[in-house]
Amino acid sequence: MKKDVHEFFKPFDDVVDSVFSPLRGYPTANRILFGASNVADHSILWFTLAAMRGLRNDGERYAVRAAAALLAESILVNLGIKTIFGRSRPTWEGELPHEIRTPLTSSFPSGHASAAACAAILLSDNDRFWPVYVGLAALVAPSRIHVRMHHASDVVAGLLVGTAFGLIVKKVFPITPKRVRN
Repeated sequence: MKKDVHEFFKPFDDVVDSVFSPLRGYPTANRILFGASNVADHSILWFTLAAMRGLRNDGERYAVRAAAALLAESILVNLGIKTIFGRSRPTWEGELPHEIRTPLTSSFPSGHASAAACAAILLSDNDRFWPVYVGLAALVAPSRIHVRMHHASDVVAGLLVGTAFGLIVKKVFPITPKRVRN
């Protein structure tokens, strides 16, 4: 079954990888995308943004919900879904332009993409800075294809899982903004 899943997505993965392949020759693209991938390791980026949201007026509940959801999402993806598929990661050909940590878990789905989608949904809730969260998620998720830690289908699956998880958390644990007194 595991091989069948990989073969099913291979044409899509190959096409998307061919789009990223020329970018891998540009030092600026490598710095940005390797940096985005590294800063999002272990959801450090998302926990930092949640903490910053918690420091703002009426942000504590949003920050706690996002942090708790990210922990749960990580368990679901890394200890649950990834163990079912056991997909191998793509390999970088030649010398890596920047250091990158290779996770011990399987490739499918992308935990970086899942966390990015989940965090963007939950942190964007009732926040005027929502474009920042969405923009960072839109940078982190495809960075995993660029650095060859994930196939494109891993990233798409991660985005779907993270989006679904974030929307479920938002629905089950809604937050009503506090009214500001004049």
